[in-house]
Amino acid sequence: MAETIYTIPINEVLEENMREGSDSCPFCTLAAKLESDELDLILGASMMEPDIRIKTNEQGFCPDHFSKMLRISKRLPLALMLESHLGKLSSDLGKKGIFKPSPDKAAKILDSLSRSCYICSRVGYNMARLISNTVHIYQTDEEFRKKLSAQPYVCITHSAALLKAASNEMNKRQYAEFSESLCTLVYRHLSELCGDVSDFAKSFDYRYAGETLSPQTKQSVERAIRFLAGDDAAPVK
Repeated sequence: MAETIYTIPINEVLEENMREGSDSCPFCTLAAKLESDELDLILGASMMEPDIRIKTNEQGFCPDHFSKMLRISKRLPLALMLESHLGKLSSDLGKKGIFKPSPDKAAKILDSLSRSCYICSRVGYNMARLISNTVHIYQTDEEFRKKLSAQPYVCITHSAALLKAASNEMNKRQYAEFSESLCTLVYRHLSELCGDVSDFAKSFDYRYAGETLSPQTKQSVERAIRFLAGDDAAPVK
């Protein structure tokens, strides 16, 4: 199958993850790359583009992405973006604390803004496309199927997204095959984590004092959290 702009990043991250010592969810890696690219764009070349500014004014950003922008950006790009965003919000709500719309409408504006984020929406949209492309490639490329099966793990969130996309895009036979392959991968890692976390917990019992723990057992709590909540929940130190 000829690679395209959509299949290349998926294949690249799967191949990278197959190398010795890798312990990450490939789709978390893809999401992190998408997020990094969006942060670079929003604080760089895209900041002054009118269509982008309209969207950021309307959607704002979640606490996590405000925090990340604050850490990585010089103050001027962030200040210019905030100047425009705050101006839009002030215009929507009215001047001097007097709500131009009704209090109920103002409450809806604030509630909607508190639950929206331009970067989250962009990453979510592009991840949905990558997940859909993964399902498509799986149906047509035998080598790709082997690469996916050879991954260290796929986190719960992205496993669910893959299964949902597959159920919508595959026929019953293909979906049964895909779900069996993915669930085998998930269960393999889950079984390993169960043993490692149990061994780690036992190491605090005096009866097991002196026993040497493997590096993966020492990191079992972090590894379990990454599996259950995504790699970003417990970054590798």
